[in-house]
Amino acid sequence: MLWLYNIGISFYGLVVSAFSIFNSKAKLFSQGRKNIFDHIEKTVDGTKKHIWFHFASLGEFEQGRPLLEKIKELHPQKRIVITFFSPSGYEIRKNYALAAGVFYLPLDTASNAKRFISLINPEMAIFTKYEFWYHYFKTLNDQQIPLYLISGIFRPNQIFFRWYGSFHRRILGFVDHFFVQNTESVNLLKQLQLENASLSGDTRFDRVAENALSPKKVTLVENGWINSPVFIAGSTWPADERLIAVLIQQQPDWQFIIAPHEIDEAHILDIEKLIPGAVRYSNLQNGAANTAQILIIDNIGLLSSLYQYAQISYIGGGFGVGIHNTLEAAAFGIPVIFGPKYDKFQEAKDLIALTAARSIETESDLSAAFIHFRENKEAGKIAQKYVNEKTGSTRQILEFIEKQF
Repeated sequence: MLWLYNIGISFYGLVVSAFSIFNSKAKLFSQGRKNIFDHIEKTVDGTKKHIWFHFASLGEFEQGRPLLEKIKELHPQKRIVITFFSPSGYEIRKNYALAAGVFYLPLDTASNAKRFISLINPEMAIFTKYEFWYHYFKTLNDQQIPLYLISGIFRPNQIFFRWYGSFHRRILGFVDHFFVQNTESVNLLKQLQLENASLSGDTRFDRVAENALSPKKVTLVENGWINSPVFIAGSTWPADERLIAVLIQQQPDWQFIIAPHEIDEAHILDIEKLIPGAVRYSNLQNGAANTAQILIIDNIGLLSSLYQYAQISYIGGGFGVGIHNTLEAAAFGIPVIFGPKYDKFQEAKDLIALTAARSIETESDLSAAFIHFRENKEAGKIAQKYVNEKTGSTRQILEFIEKQF
């Protein structure tokens, strides 16, 4: 099975390289890994120990960020190296100040793993939620470098728990400790005779609760644009935006903020065609159209702060591979609406059970959910209470791993 895995990794690299000719993300993925080891060697002092944090993408970075920053706060002498698999994480956080170096993770081959780990000299490795790489995990294990998975979540339909998943179960066997989000994950790992798991929750709760306590002010929105109740749609895709366009027509007395997941010019133009009269945030910066009903956020980094101005939120992705971050909105005491694909997200299921969220599939579903939350002022309070009661994961994980310092 290992030979098949190795072929798959090589084939993946070739496919991405081919797509890089006409796909901007693939181009960043490929170019970012060129001469990567020279870049690491020039940036990182390999004679000193580092804590290696790996994140699949930006969402996982925000999830693991509370632990990273708490380590740095309590142990400022510790050096941290960060890797990303995806361009959407690396390109935004490549200049992150608390890290000695931020890099793309080289593709998972035996030689890459050995060379990378030799260059960064880790005292431990911390992976967040996903990403299971055989050669990296095995090399860490061979060199007796502790490997931790934080905010992990497992489901019965994953390959680890299938009859044909023996190779992937081997990968799990290299992890020193699993910090997981729910009891089901603990029990599933026990079925594999993996007893090294703790129910520690999700570090995202710590992150979003902290953000809600001291959010950054978005002055152009706060002082120049808002003049009525606000509905915010975060991390949207075209399927989400088509439904929201109908809701906008039904609710002329509300203002709408749309923060699309992809902010390339083509997508922004599509939204403007779909929703005539919408104004870009970048135009607000020029002092134009402050009275517009609909605001399109055409930059990265504002969304988590914008939730503070809304009364109802919609989270995109539920008509694709899965919803994005519902907790950022819930932390501000805002009820949440999202599409039908939320089964992989425990917090979404919890919020629905608590009546602080609703899943929708049609225009009429969205309209009904909007009216419900417009009238139900308790739903937001329930959402915020849920978030605050789930904090503490970072402290629990830190107490465990500090024993290795």
